[in-house]
Amino acid sequence: IVGKVTTAVIQTQQTVVAAVGEEVRFSCQLTQSKDVVQVTWQKMSPEGRKNLASYSKYSGHRVTSGFHGKLEVRDVRLHNCSIVISQVMAQDEGCYFCLFNTYPVGSITGRTCLILSELHEPSLHVRESNWTGESVVSCSATGRPAPTLTLTVSQTPLNLAHYNTVRVDNNNGTVTVTATAVLPDFQESGAQVGCSARGLSAQKDAFVMIPEVTQTPADGSDQESGSEDSSQCFIKHKDPVDVISIYSVV
Repeated sequence: IVGKVTTAVIQTQQTVVAAVGEEVRFSCQLTQSKDVVQVTWQKMSPEGRKNLASYSKYSGHRVTSGFHGKLEVRDVRLHNCSIVISQVMAQDEGCYFCLFNTYPVGSITGRTCLILSELHEPSLHVRESNWTGESVVSCSATGRPAPTLTLTVSQTPLNLAHYNTVRVDNNNGTVTVTATAVLPDFQESGAQVGCSARGLSAQKDAFVMIPEVTQTPADGSDQESGSEDSSQCFIKHKDPVDVISIYSVV
């Protein structure tokens, strides 16, 4: 995802959104005729701007030590220059600068910022509530920035007012969001529950079925009249929902 902006004399991307591990390209074009001596690419760091690469008519293109194999100079022209960064990671996020060093005006600068988008598969579980006939749906997803979660039952979105959402900021810059909702007893047994996790440039979905739960008779009576030795079968589902245990009491 790229947003372009044209300054007084430089056309460049304002922001570039990319997924972790992707290849990204930054381009700068000088829109006015200038006597360009050299083009320099820099990245903002806590210590200030750090040189990444440069190109000049007489020296050709050069990549700073430490970025070989990671960064490549493309479109090596004095008025239109690009760099490509492969397999972007968290440390590559930030703002980049292209400097057109001109004579006699001096340096003309453009800026573009990289925003990383990361989204992992959502984890969806359904368990039996302490209240008869109700089920609790819980979905968690981790991403960068924080993903947006939507829970559905048989393609019908749940009322957002019934959500309980918790957010956890992780040390690696990602955010884990967990959404929990209670399904009332009017929901049909065997209905499909879905969780949709959305990031800046991706969406991932997970689905499970609500299993049918057989309740124990309140008075403990046999299921068939006149058969005192008949067995009673109870179905109890654990968390996650796809693990079902069957107990038989004689």
